[in-house]
Amino acid sequence: MIIFDLLCAHGHAFEGWFASGAEFDRQKEASLVTCPVCDGSDVERRPSARVRVTKAADAAPTPVPAARGDAIAGISPELLAKLREVVRNTEDVGERFPEEARKIHYDEAPPRSIRGQASREEAEALADEGIEFSPLPPLLTRESH
Repeated sequence: MIIFDLLCAHGHAFEGWFASGAEFDRQKEASLVTCPVCDGSDVERRPSARVRVTKAADAAPTPVPAARGDAIAGISPELLAKLREVVRNTEDVGERFPEEARKIHYDEAPPRSIRGQASREEAEALADEGIEFSPLPPLLTRESH
């Protein structure tokens, strides 16, 4: 297993584990390597000083410490866990997000924390109406990365 330090086009640093350099290249070419923060697939390898050597092919893998304490894009694992907990405690209204956000904003529904999907046009319309919301990065909406 090779651990590569990776960087997306938006400057998010993270690591990826691959069977070989060729396997990284294959997955990158197929757009399978994506940033855990923004989900972008424009990802490049960064120089890394970590090396893992095994004595035999059947040797048990040795844990390799992450350069950033297992943090993703500079976010500590503890903070990431708390942010994901906050997201889990919201109501997922799916594609009804624009409708539900309007109902809450105009006091037609009880105030509550919601999340869901909106098209770019729907998001612009909500913003034009003065309805405050914030997009969630993919790293907060999935359980693992």
